[in-house]
Order: sequence, then C-alpha cells, then structure tokens
Amino acid sequence: MSVVIVGGNDCMVCQYKSICKKFDYKAKVFTQVPSDFKSKIGSPDLVVLFTSTVSHRMVHCAVKEAQRKNVEVVRSHTSSSSALKSILQARAERCAL
Repeated sequence: MSVVIVGGNDCMVCQYKSICKKFDYKAKVFTQVPSDFKSKIGSPDLVVLFTSTVSHRMVHCAVKEAQRKNVEVVRSHTSSSSALKSILQARAERCAL
C-alpha cells in the first residue's frame, strides 16, 4: 500500500516515512512543489493533505489528481506525527472491517 503526503515540515520527512512504514505503507512526501508534481504523485492508495503547511496550488493539484484516479483524500490541519498516526490508524481500522 502506498500513501502520498502533501505538505508538512521539511524536517519531519524522515519521521513521516518511518510512521508510514510501521503501518506497512510506502510513502512519498512532498513538502515543496516539484516541477512535474502531477506525474510524481503516481497512483497511491491514500493522499494525506497537511493543509496548514501547503500552498493552495499544491492542494488543488493533489485533489484533482486524486479525484481523477479515484483515490481517497484525507485532510489534516496539523502536520504533526500524531496526526499522521491517527489518520493511518483510522484507515487501518476501516480496512480491517
């Protein structure tokens, strides 16, 4: 399973990836807008948007691509590690049912 994290803090990228690894997710983290952002998103199982630390342009592009590929989008106002853990835990519980 894979997850794309859009936004967040540059210094937290390694922590985001290790948290995702604990939940058996492979993570791509975008804290800055790359030149070919659309193509780098790929086809993840989940898109997490940290809305407080991301530009509107990045949010719009990520949501548009997720809708086009029928991928679930979860928004979080905080970009903390505990917020990511709770998002992934809730997703794991829903998938287990």
